[in-house]
Order: sequence, then C-alpha cells, then structure tokens
Amino acid sequence: MKTKLEELVGRYRELGIDQQLDYDKFYLYSIITHSTAIEGSTITELENQIMFDNGIAIKGKSIVEQNMNLDLKAAYERMLVYARNHADITVDRLKELSALTMKNTGAEYHTALGDFSSANGDLRLLNVTAGVGGKSYMAFNKVPQKLKEFCDALNVVRRNASSMTMQQLYELSFDAHYNLVTIHPWADGNGRMARLLMNWLQFEYGLIPSRIFSDDKEEYIKALVATRENGDLSIFRNFMTQAMIAHLSRDIVTYTESIRESEPIIKKADIPAKPKKTRDKIIDLLRQNPKLSATALAAEIGISAKGIQRHLANFKAEGILHRIGPDKGGQWQIND
Repeated sequence: MKTKLEELVGRYRELGIDQQLDYDKFYLYSIITHSTAIEGSTITELENQIMFDNGIAIKGKSIVEQNMNLDLKAAYERMLVYARNHADITVDRLKELSALTMKNTGAEYHTALGDFSSANGDLRLLNVTAGVGGKSYMAFNKVPQKLKEFCDALNVVRRNASSMTMQQLYELSFDAHYNLVTIHPWADGNGRMARLLMNWLQFEYGLIPSRIFSDDKEEYIKALVATRENGDLSIFRNFMTQAMIAHLSRDIVTYTESIRESEPIIKKADIPAKPKKTRDKIIDLLRQNPKLSATALAAEIGISAKGIQRHLANFKAEGILHRIGPDKGGQWQIND
C-alpha cells in the first residue's frame, strides 16, 4: 500500500509538474534559495534566478549573502555530476563539496593543533556545541574516522537501493542528513552540507528533492534536537515526511490553479448550439406556419416527403399534433 508521500509524488508526476520547461533548473534554484535562507540569507528565488542566469549583482543584498548562494550553486552542480554517475560518497568528495559551499564565506581557524580553513573544506580541529548551553557535538579527534565509517556504511546501503521502496529511499536520505549533522565534520556549513547530501541521494534515485523552507526552520531544528536527545530517527523522518507532503500538496494546488487560470474563458454564447433534431425542426416550422404541407416541410428541412410523413404520423400517435380540416386547406395544431 502506498504511503501519502508516495501518492503525492505520483500525482505530482501525473500532472507533469516535473516536465515543465526549465523545471530542473528552477527547482534547483529553489533548493539553493531555501537552504541558504535557513542560514540567514534574504535573497529570493527570483533574485537568485537573475544573479545565476545573468551574473547581475542584487542591489540591497550583502556580498556575503550573494556569495553564499553562488557558492552553494557551484557545490550542487558538482554534486549532480556525482549523483548521475552513482559515484561513491567518500570523505574526500564531501570535503570537496564543503570547500565549494564555503569558498567565499569560510573562515580561517588557528588552534593549538594547527590551522585549518572551512573555505578549503578542512575538517574541524576544535570542539563545537549546539548553541549556548547545548550539548557538544562529537569530539573533533573522532570526526575523521566516524565520517569514513558513515560514508562506507552509506555506500553499502546504496548498493541495495533497487530493492527499496520510494518511502524507504526518502528515509535513507533523511537519515543521511541527520547523521552528517550529528557528526558535524566542519566548523561551518554543516547544515548546508547535510541538506546537499540528502538531495544528492534524492537526485540519484530520481526522487522529487526535499526543500526546507525558512518557515519550517524552527520545527526543523527542534526535530534535529529531539532526534538527537531521544536517539530516535523516526522523529526526524516524520518531520521531513510531513514537510515533503505539505510542500508537494502546495505545489500541486498552485500548479492546477495556474493551469485553470491560463485556460481561455468560454462564454455561453461561444458554445455552438447542438444541431436540432428533425422532429424539433418540424415542430418549429409548424409553429411558424401550421398550414405547411409534408412536401413543403421536406423542402425546408432537406429530407424526403415520405420521411416527413413518418414523423407526422408519429406526432399524431403521440398526441403532439392534431390535424384540423382536410389534407388540402386544413392546418396542424400543436398540443403543448
């Protein structure tokens, strides 16, 4: 039995929403816009479209915001190559994608154990916490090994993806997102990278990729925290599934309404009238001139006089017509 998410994805594709001109490009722009919005960017989808397609700087937006979006676009473009080729997910590839993500907004760090740069995709050499008073993420010295184990385990599961349902594939991508955030390999950009990895898996298996809107930010963070504190992946899975359902439902409604609005309005006067039946034509003519003969009716309607006589006989039998006077000189009376 299909899940609600699977049903909506089916409806989405049945409508052909994902077959529209430039759908792939604009959907990717939407993913990038909303991922950076979670991190504080105020650039809209339309502004990103202008910036990405025309290379025009957006007035009133900071260089940091613009670079954040441009860098993430470069990271997604590289990721899409890996997704199409079903390339293994490795530590080096994740570091490469992180370097692209943080290329112009990353920072240099100087620690007792050495210097590192988030702009280069370097793994962190310091410990971090989940906000003031929050729990600390994994100790930095455990990150390299844990990240490798994560990649190896994920690749094993990916090899069996052909036997998985759509819902299971979505949950695989949600779990990968959560697990990468929990390892927290970098000093900056972990959220963007976790969402990128989730989308990598979704693109790879032909799923409609997930977007997390800024309106979802609070619940999104709460779901990550609750999952970590309770050790229960179903919490984050459920949040992501419900978010996907809400977003797909909204897209379907928007699409169907826009298609309906674009259809030409047909006025009643523009609808051609159904051609009248011979019976109706006979009655109409006799209302205008009840003295018409079968021969005259035949000439007006365009059928034989014998055909007219059959109709007149039926009208008389049904009580619709009544003859007053002789055949010559008489007339028809219509019994309404």
